[in-house]
Amino acid sequence: MALVLAHIDLAKAEVGAIAGEIGRIAAAGALALLLVIFAVFLLVIGISLSLGEWLLGSMGWGVVNGVELFLSVAMAAVLLALGISARRIGGALAVAIVIAIVIGVVLGLDLLNQLYVTIGERMSVALDPGVRPLVVGMILVGAIGLIVGVVVAFRMSGSGGGRFVAIAGLTVLGVALGAFTAITFSPQVGAGIGITVAYLAWMALMGLDVSRSGIDVEALKNRFTPVQSIETGKETLEWLQKRMPPGIGS
Repeated sequence: MALVLAHIDLAKAEVGAIAGEIGRIAAAGALALLLVIFAVFLLVIGISLSLGEWLLGSMGWGVVNGVELFLSVAMAAVLLALGISARRIGGALAVAIVIAIVIGVVLGLDLLNQLYVTIGERMSVALDPGVRPLVVGMILVGAIGLIVGVVVAFRMSGSGGGRFVAIAGLTVLGVALGAFTAITFSPQVGAGIGITVAYLAWMALMGLDVSRSGIDVEALKNRFTPVQSIETGKETLEWLQKRMPPGIGS
């Protein structure tokens, strides 16, 4: 008995020593994994900031666009997990890329500002040349917003208060957009605005697509339900019940 107990104590001591070694190895591995993850994050953040400084002229663009990139990719991953097809998500991304190119070119080359300048000169608006594009842009785009607001209000069903809010809101939005597009941007700032709006547009388009078509809850439930096993089990049970002698269970 003493010999057996001695062997048991020796085994316990060795198991304790082995457990300690495993614990130390696990701690070192966890630390190494944590440092690798931190290094990857640092690399991604550094690249984002460097690209923002190099391509767009400011690290701020790298921060904003990096955050939007992570959020939009995370949203796309969630929608893929919920069963939204990659084709629909890719289609929204393609539209967002087109929006980025259009906004980047229009703002980076000051095309709208030049348009407002030309309209003001043709109409001989009696204003200082430095202020003229701003006023023309606010009036022109504000008028477009007013027209769109009237159309939206005409198609709305409900009280007059909602229609007034639609008209006033779109008019104010048009005035603000006209003032914003009258600013002269550098090509780098125009590109930065285009990329920023593109990420927002991608997320908005994915959200609109889901809200319009919805999520197939039944298909999602079937992905996590062993439907084939259940159906096969039912068929087997029916087969056994037909072959049981009368009066034996059900």
